[in-house]
Amino acid sequence: MKRSGASIILVNPRSEVLLLLRDDIPEIPYPNMWDLPGGHVEPDETPESCIVREMLEEIETDVASCTLLRVYDFPDRFEHIFLMPLDRNAADIPLHEGQCLRWFSKGELSGLPLAYGFDLVLDDFFASTEP
Repeated sequence: MKRSGASIILVNPRSEVLLLLRDDIPEIPYPNMWDLPGGHVEPDETPESCIVREMLEEIETDVASCTLLRVYDFPDRFEHIFLMPLDRNAADIPLHEGQCLRWFSKGELSGLPLAYGFDLVLDDFFASTEP
């Protein structure tokens, strides 16, 4: 059975998305690559409770008001993608996992190395926001 993940697209008023630069440790998947904040759904939790837990642990941010945007069926997992607006300076967000956080516009994502197939997720997200 495939595992499940939960990730979140946090969007600021400038329509930029918040990404996390993963640690540069060769033993982890996708070291030193940009990633959506999120994590693995534990056996005893829902994707919704997972994303709330992960964001409190990783960036001390309450995302309980987020909404489920879409579920992706990747070869290795089901990824639940949540969406929530967030108007904060990336430098002011506490970070307990990864190297840094940064806001990215749609144009800045082109050619950016993204972990876990999230280039497809962000392409779909930005395509859905175009008039």
